[in-house]
Amino acid sequence: MKRILIVYNTAYYVYNFRRPLIRRLSSLGYEVHVAAPRDDYAPRLIAEEGIIFHHTPLDGKGLRPLRDISYCLGLIKLYGRVRPQAVLQYTIKPNIYGSIAASIVGIPAIDNVTGLGAAFAKDSILQRFVRVLYKLAFSRVERVFFQNPDDQALFLRHRLVSQDACGLLPGSGVDTGRFSPRPRNGSREGFTFLLAARLLAEKGVADYANAARIVKARRPEAHFLLAGDHDPVDTHMIPRSDLDGWLREGLIEWLGRVEDIRDAIARADCIVLPSRYREGVPRSLLEAASMAKPLIASDSVGTREPVVEGVNGFLCRPGDPEDLARAMLGMAGLDEDRRAAMGAASRKKMQDEFEETLVLDAYQTALRELES
Repeated sequence: MKRILIVYNTAYYVYNFRRPLIRRLSSLGYEVHVAAPRDDYAPRLIAEEGIIFHHTPLDGKGLRPLRDISYCLGLIKLYGRVRPQAVLQYTIKPNIYGSIAASIVGIPAIDNVTGLGAAFAKDSILQRFVRVLYKLAFSRVERVFFQNPDDQALFLRHRLVSQDACGLLPGSGVDTGRFSPRPRNGSREGFTFLLAARLLAEKGVADYANAARIVKARRPEAHFLLAGDHDPVDTHMIPRSDLDGWLREGLIEWLGRVEDIRDAIARADCIVLPSRYREGVPRSLLEAASMAKPLIASDSVGTREPVVEGVNGFLCRPGDPEDLARAMLGMAGLDEDRRAAMGAASRKKMQDEFEETLVLDAYQTALRELES
């Protein structure tokens, strides 16, 4: 039987973002394997999707040479044992070390650059070192999919990947059937904003809270939702003391980890993502836009892709709570017809440009080319 191995940094992300790909691959006759650190979502993947799971320990935070070498060696052994027709790799360390492993074993690799994060936020020794790793890793891969044109241009400019290997995807795509418009289910609340993201400092969570304070001074009835789990072990998270302070102040309502984000999106009038770093194309914006919500996002790599200024939302300067508050007040000040038109424009953009089937078709084509 033909085998495909999907390599990720968490089983959680595979379960939430790649199940449609797993189903497409299964329909094409592939036996689907998944390699990721085991978490609570690994058993669900096995039970619901019938995949074969391989626990691959990974330290996803920063550069840890000995642990990263151990991870790469583990992938070399796994790839040699499974012998898939191709490996599909996502996120930074699986892309880099998985591609090196695939080259050593002689297995085709298809990578997906889901965002470059803080390592590429500014020129530094770290960025230059990571560039060297990417250049080594991507020198022999069959395909590298980028989720936005800025990341693709950066890799081409620094000669980290060949033009022939590049492909451009509309982010991870969105299932516009599953994420369809719903009636607003928080009608007794004032104008409601939602930020749905990991509670990382780079996601602009503090900017959101500080902007909420500014907006509430002008519109006390405005309501601010925050959806996302707080991991006390992750040093990149906002301090828990800051979160507790915002809650005591009454600035935000914290929903924690939300199993079905559609419920939270349906409560909101506008979805916000003020990221300070390079994203791929954030799923939170795509899913909200597919549900016909207007957007406010930072004018930054990845976050700007789903937004057309003044048509389906507003852009703001990253790291600037006052400019974010300006955009929020502007959105809350629009009449209902104008906001409804923005929401309709959001959904049309998703249906025309970001439909999930576009991503699935691109992977199917890439695999067909490998077999030819």
